[in-house]
Amino acid sequence: MTQEMPRPPFDPELAAILPTLDGGVPVGMTADQLPHYRSLPFPTIEEQIADRPVRCTHHTIPGYGGVAIEVSVLAHADHGTPDVGIYHLHGGGMVMGDRFAAADPLIDWVLKHDAVAVTVEYRLAPEHPDPVPVEDCYAGLRWMAANADALRFAPDRLIMFGGSGGGGLAAGTALLARDRNGPPLLGLLLQCPMIDDRNETVSSRQYDGTGVWDRTSNLTAWTAVLGDRRGTADVSPYAAAARATDLSGLPPTFIDVGAAEVFRDEDVAFATSIWASGGDAELHVWGGAFHGFHDLAPQSALAKACVTARESWLERLLNRPTP
Repeated sequence: MTQEMPRPPFDPELAAILPTLDGGVPVGMTADQLPHYRSLPFPTIEEQIADRPVRCTHHTIPGYGGVAIEVSVLAHADHGTPDVGIYHLHGGGMVMGDRFAAADPLIDWVLKHDAVAVTVEYRLAPEHPDPVPVEDCYAGLRWMAANADALRFAPDRLIMFGGSGGGGLAAGTALLARDRNGPPLLGLLLQCPMIDDRNETVSSRQYDGTGVWDRTSNLTAWTAVLGDRRGTADVSPYAAAARATDLSGLPPTFIDVGAAEVFRDEDVAFATSIWASGGDAELHVWGGAFHGFHDLAPQSALAKACVTARESWLERLLNRPTP
């Protein structure tokens, strides 16, 4: 009998929730199961906004190769003085989800900070493999920055936000912006980002067949994005940001991750590499937390602590003196 690899346990409050998620979260996901997970219902943007004074408008812009993609703009119904802009890349392993997935933080920031938020409908793998997803995201960032006046936000107050697969794309997009002298970013907010296609870390092996997003699902998604290049030397840091050897020049970066998930070690290593390159990063590793716990179990004590830390970082960033 093969002994199971030891791994940190799930927080008891979160562990009690896991059975209720069975069939609704991608554990052990193979390529043939992707249509099932894509078809799962999520709240519409109208349902997420509800009766709050937030307006949502939609625009068609040129994505990678000039192909049309959609972006949506969220702003307060009485938006005032131009200030912070937030560019959002949704999660879903780069293979599922849409631009309105888990948009609640955007709505909260619109109301709390009078932010203008743009969320992009980047094209998904495997139908649109690398470099399409990250290049679509970069095209959306450039569109947002170029339209700062029309959207009514300050171009020097632009923050990029992504979680999970969207966090990986946000990291890659930030590297593209750095290397192409693209739009400057005030900050980079990454929640449990998916950034390493190699799946060689301890945590990538500890969580298989358990949790919310496991090793098998991760391998399936990265294969969809990269095909036969997955795990080889032929992968750019824009596709998988853990491949970057120089992380200097990134904006102040917030990274958080669960201690009981696949992405733990790659995200810790990414923060460490930012520091090694002389950069500014804040890292939170939440003991006992599975992937996406802040969205899937928002009333849990860990989720509340996570959101409090995220909001503290954002407020401190926004209140920094202008250089």
